[in-house]
Amino acid sequence: MRYKAKPFWKMDSKEQEKMESKVASVVPKLKQLLEIDPYLTPHKEEIERRYSVMKKFLNGINDHEGGIDRFTKSYERYGLKRVGNGVMCREWCPAASAVFIMGDFNHWNRVSHPLTKREFGVWELFIPDGEFGTETVKHGSMYKLIVVDKKGNELERISPWATYVVQNQKTKLMEPIFWNPVKEYEWKYPRPGQRDGLRIYETHVGISSEDYAVASYTHFKDKVIPHILYLGYNCVQIMAIMEHAYYASFGYQVTSFFAPSSRYGTPDEFKALVDECHKHGIVVLLDIVHSHACKNVLDGLNQFDGTDAGFFHSGPKGYHPLWDSRLFDYSNWEVVRFLLSNLRYYMDEFMLDGFRFDGVTSMLYHSHGCGHGFSGDYREYYGIHVDTEALNYLQLANYMLHELYPNVITIAEDVSGMPALCRPVDEGGVGFDYRLGMAIPDNWIKLLKESTDDDWNMGHIIHTLTNRRHGERTIAYAESHDQALVGDKTLAFWLMDKEMYTNMSTTTEFTLIIDRGIALHKMIRLITMALGGEGYLNFMGNEFGHPEWLDFPRQGNGDSYHHARRQWHLVHDSLLRYRFLNEFDKDMQHLDDQYHWLSSPQAYVSRKDEGDKVIAFERAGLLWIFNFHPCKSFTDYRIGTNIPGTYKIVLNSDDSRFSGHSRVDPNCEFFSQNYKHDNRDYSILTYLPSRVALVLAVKN
Repeated sequence: MRYKAKPFWKMDSKEQEKMESKVASVVPKLKQLLEIDPYLTPHKEEIERRYSVMKKFLNGINDHEGGIDRFTKSYERYGLKRVGNGVMCREWCPAASAVFIMGDFNHWNRVSHPLTKREFGVWELFIPDGEFGTETVKHGSMYKLIVVDKKGNELERISPWATYVVQNQKTKLMEPIFWNPVKEYEWKYPRPGQRDGLRIYETHVGISSEDYAVASYTHFKDKVIPHILYLGYNCVQIMAIMEHAYYASFGYQVTSFFAPSSRYGTPDEFKALVDECHKHGIVVLLDIVHSHACKNVLDGLNQFDGTDAGFFHSGPKGYHPLWDSRLFDYSNWEVVRFLLSNLRYYMDEFMLDGFRFDGVTSMLYHSHGCGHGFSGDYREYYGIHVDTEALNYLQLANYMLHELYPNVITIAEDVSGMPALCRPVDEGGVGFDYRLGMAIPDNWIKLLKESTDDDWNMGHIIHTLTNRRHGERTIAYAESHDQALVGDKTLAFWLMDKEMYTNMSTTTEFTLIIDRGIALHKMIRLITMALGGEGYLNFMGNEFGHPEWLDFPRQGNGDSYHHARRQWHLVHDSLLRYRFLNEFDKDMQHLDDQYHWLSSPQAYVSRKDEGDKVIAFERAGLLWIFNFHPCKSFTDYRIGTNIPGTYKIVLNSDDSRFSGHSRVDPNCEFFSQNYKHDNRDYSILTYLPSRVALVLAVKN
C-alpha cells in the first residue's frame, strides 16, 4: 500500500513518539541558523516540528515512490502521453464513478474509450496505434475527458496535465490539443548557471510589442531580447506563461498548469525564446503560481472529479476570499505530486533556470495575509496561524529543486517577513534563494504621494532600503508590474504625470516638473539598486519611464489593447527625453557588471543628513553620494571613506547623456585626505549639486 502522510498535529502522543523515533526531529544544521539569528532560539521546537513533518513526507516519497526524482517526473506518466506503440491516458480523479476520453481520434464518441480505475483514484487507458503503425492519436489532434460523477452526471473536463491548450474564439473556453511533434526541439545552448548578482528584467510576452494585439514568443525573442542585452540585464523573469483563460488576469488565474500559453505561440517557440536567452548568458525565471488556481470548472482544475475537493480543500478553506480562486490542499499526496512535477516539467522540458513563486504570503498563513499588518514579532511566524502544510510544500519544492538543479534560482514573493524564508531547508529554513523587497516600492510611492521633497526623511529611506534579514538575500526594486497596473501609477507617472504628454520633447524647454521627474527617477532607481539588496528588478519599459499604465483588454475598457503594449518608439526617438532614462539604466547595469556590488556585502552608510538631504555610503569599493535636496547645491562637501586614494567619477546622474545639467566635470578627480569624518578614516571634498547622484571609484 502506498504511503499516506498524516499531519503531525493530527497524531496522538504515541504516534508522535513513533514518528520521532524514525525521523530525526533535530534539523541537521539548525545550530547554523540560530547562530545567524539567536532570536529564533525560543522557536527551536516549532522549527524542528515543521522540519520533521516535511522530512516524514519526503521519507514516504523515497520509500513508496522510488525517490524524489521519479516522483517529481510524474508528468512523464500522467495526462496523455505517447508510450511505445500507442498513447497512455492516466488521470487522478478520485471521486469519479467513470472516466472516458474522446476526441478527433474516435470521432468524439463519448463512451467508446473508457478508462480503468486503479488504486488511489487513478484511472488509466492505453490506446494502441492502428494498423501499419499509424498513430491513433496524432500530434495536433483535439481531445477531452468525460468524467462521470457519483450522481451519474457526464462532465466534460480538460486533463490537468495537458501541455498545449488553445482558446475557442466562439465559446472562449480553453481546449486541449495533443502536443507530440515528430521532431523534438533541439537545444543549442546550455543553461548559463549564474547564481549571484541578479539583474532581473521582468517581462510579459503578450504586451511586448507596439501592436494592438497579443505579441508572440518569436517577437519577444527577435525584438525584446536585443533590448535587454543592450541594457545589460542578466536575467529575464517572464510573467503569465502558465495558461490562463482570462488574459486580463495577468496570468494569475491559471487554468492549465503544464501548458505554456498558446496566446503567444507553440511550446517549441517558447523553447526557442529560452534558448536565445541562454545563447547570451541570460538566465530565465518563470513566474510560477502555486498559491491558488482559477475557479473555472469547464477549463480549469475546479471540480475536476465532480466535487469541490480533489486538488483543493473542500468548503470555505478551499476558496481565497479576495482572489475569488481555489486553494490547493498541500497535505494531499497527489496534489504534491502534481505541483512538484509541474516545477520539474518546466525545468526539464523548457530548460528554465528557476522560478519566482507568486503569492507566498497567501500560502504561509491561514489568513492568507488578508488584513494582517505584520509587525515583525516572531510569534506571528511560529503560531497556529501559520499554514504548516503549505510551508512544508514550499520546503519540499525548494529541497527538490536545489537537490536536482544545483544552479537553480528561487525567489519568494512574501510581504510578511517570514524568518528563515531564504535559508536552506536543512537549517530549518524554507529554502528560497531570494525574497522580494516589497516594502521598497511601497515606500517610494508613499513618499511621492504623501510628502513634499523637503519632507523626505533620509533616515527612513535608508532604513527601508537596508532593513533586511542578515544572511537572507533580497531582490530590490523601485517598481515592478504591480505599480504599472491600472489603478496605480508608475514612478514616472507619479513624478511627471500629464506633462509627459507635452514636455518630454528635447525641442521644448525643461519645465520644473520634468526636470524634477527625470532627476528623481534616476536617483530613486540608482539608490534602490545600490543599497536595497543582493539583486535588482525592473519591469519592462519602466527603465525609460514608459508613460501611462498597464491595462489588458476587458469588458470595462471595451476590449482595448491600447494599454496592453509597450511603446518602444519613445525610447528610439532622438527628440524625446525617454532615451536619456534608458541610457542611465543601461549604465547602472553595466556598472554592476564591472564592480559587482549586488554580490558584495551590504553597504556601510556613513551619512544620512536630514538638513542637507545627503546620503553617502560605501559598497564594493565604490563611494556613493546622493543629494536629494530640491534646491541646495554644496561646494567642498566632505564625505567620509575608508579607502584612501584618488577618486574618479564612474557614474553621474547629472551628465548631459542622461538629460542632466552637466554641473560636475566628468574628468574631475577627488583626492582623499587623512581627515576622519563620519566614522571613516579618510574623507574627500566634492561639489554636490542638488538632485544629483555621484558614484566614485579609486583610480588604479
